Amino acid sequence: MRMHDDDVKAGLIAYLRKHHMEVCRQWFDDISFGGIDGGVLRLVVGEPVQLNYLQRTCGTQFTDAAQAVTGRLLAVRFVGSSPEIIHDPAPDSVTADMPGFGEQMLLSPDYSFDAFVVGPGNRLAHAAALAVAEKPGRAYNPFFIHGGVGLGKTHLLQAICQTFIRNRPSTKLCYISCSTFMDLFHESVKCGRMQDFRLRFRNVDVLVIDDIHFLSKRDHSQEEFFHTFNSLYQAGKQIVLSSDAAPEDIPELEERLVSRFKSGLVACLERPCFETRVAIVKSKARLVGIELSDEVPAYIAARVDSNIRELEGALTRVRGHAAANAIPITLESAKAALYDLGSGAPGLQAIIVAVTRYYDIKLADLMSRRRTKSIALPRQVCMWLARRYTRFSLEEIGGHFGGRDHTTVLHAIRTIEDRRTSCQELGRAVDEIERSLGPRTHA
Repeated sequence: MRMHDDDVKAGLIAYLRKHHMEVCRQWFDDISFGGIDGGVLRLVVGEPVQLNYLQRTCGTQFTDAAQAVTGRLLAVRFVGSSPEIIHDPAPDSVTADMPGFGEQMLLSPDYSFDAFVVGPGNRLAHAAALAVAEKPGRAYNPFFIHGGVGLGKTHLLQAICQTFIRNRPSTKLCYISCSTFMDLFHESVKCGRMQDFRLRFRNVDVLVIDDIHFLSKRDHSQEEFFHTFNSLYQAGKQIVLSSDAAPEDIPELEERLVSRFKSGLVACLERPCFETRVAIVKSKARLVGIELSDEVPAYIAARVDSNIRELEGALTRVRGHAAANAIPITLESAKAALYDLGSGAPGLQAIIVAVTRYYDIKLADLMSRRRTKSIALPRQVCMWLARRYTRFSLEEIGGHFGGRDHTTVLHAIRTIEDRRTSCQELGRAVDEIERSLGPRTHA
């Protein structure tokens, strides 16, 4: 018996919510069924950012759902709703044969202006980001956002990018991480392709770079970025940068770059207040299509006061606990899911604050690529404490500390574990930091 189109779509969504809850989003309801032809089930997506996101991250899950719902060996293909939506955009012809070029950072539909919760600690940054998206090169140029881990820097950068794609589709936009910029720079030097590199980054209308604090002084990447910045700025092109620290606090950043970063608008993102945290939890819940009574977001916001990322993690735990036990999300189920948050176990932000305070170092130094003992040891202590007291994986911990891989984190953990008993000075330092995190933590 042939299933009706609406039944296929409804079945797909229901299956995904039951078996692949982590990928489900409320906007999946806007996806249209495009028919089945030659063993391929086509799903039509109207928004370019949503289309690209689904193509790159959700193919496996949707294919599993399609086969389960129809009982047929099908493959899922996401397609655009109009010719203007390009399915698989090719990189610029001038750089198509260079590794990494054309590979911009993936934009998440979650990170739109509509989904950004405005509060006292981010109002200026949000207003400025909106202005930049509406009047590139004229409102605030450069636009520099800084703040701690998980406070919304990447969200605002991606919201700006998505607005350009939606309202100004002809805009030449480049959105990458600072680490990727440097990797491509090194590869271009090695291959003798600096002309292509410069054409790639100086021939854009908007340049958006995440984590600019990773610029390294010793490998000439600062010199190259300085000239790229000047070229774009003099041409009236928009530059948007994010960092964990203010320009003047970025370690080893040349004074001429500090001056240029501060020549536009510098906006700081602060930790959200209670009311903002409640609104954030509600927004994240709506995004994944779940309804919460008012007492649940309030409870989560009261238990997690560090950053947005950890609020989202708490909501995921609450949601997962309810799904695993086949019960609705209530205040009681939320308390059961987050029972250990009140046990004295600190969050990652609390650990970072305690370590930087003890060693009297800057957050930007801790997140930098510097390997001097005065920075490397506190960083290793942070990683050891994060692994001991949080639920983050090695990869997630490494991501918090400048994108380091899991082997670096594992080495740090083993180093501290081995030395804290053999080195009295380190042992005392770790003990004192643990005590500052709370009596139950040190017990």
